[in-house]
Amino acid sequence: MDNHELKIETFSLGPLQTNAYLLTVPGVEQGVVIDPGMNPEPLLKRIADMPIEAILLTHAHFDHIGGVDRLRKLKGCPVYLHDAEADWLTNANRNGSARWSDVTPPITTDPAEFALDEGMQLKLLGGLTFRMYHTPGHSPGSVSIHYGKHLFGGDVLFKMSVGRTDLPGGSNNELLDSIHGKLFKLPDETIVYPGHGPRTSIGFERENNPYV
Repeated sequence: MDNHELKIETFSLGPLQTNAYLLTVPGVEQGVVIDPGMNPEPLLKRIADMPIEAILLTHAHFDHIGGVDRLRKLKGCPVYLHDAEADWLTNANRNGSARWSDVTPPITTDPAEFALDEGMQLKLLGGLTFRMYHTPGHSPGSVSIHYGKHLFGGDVLFKMSVGRTDLPGGSNNELLDSIHGKLFKLPDETIVYPGHGPRTSIGFERENNPYV
């Protein structure tokens, strides 16, 4: 399928303004959601009449998973997450929600049904192939999800910034390895859809990002 057929809608959710993404393709009835965050009402309203094929998680920090429980129960759809964070959905200490009590009550939900891993290719939305890159550094199970000219990078790479590495399981060296060894090998025109803030491109960040 042509790259231009993928429609991407962004929902900035919760107190940390986490970007959730709804992916759809014309002529395909169902959608895919990436990182349904806290206070997901705008997203849930948009997909009220839409079947959801899958929830893909770039990682399992609380601000990216706050809407998972409601969404999966509402739509009966499976959740995909890297095995390095397999126990984070069930454990409020692991996903950070227990430590940020001024921002959120403890967040837990059932484990993911499926694991994401380096090089995995997932066929979704009527046959589009999404490729997974394991990109740790911000968190041990961070993945970046690639289709055509689109890259959903979670909290690895931002416009003129990078993900923080001072949380449990974070590593600045691993983050830079992920960015230089995987993301910066993608074409310049690749659009980066980050976990927070505006979209950017691989070429722009390679040339201008002061942190890498």
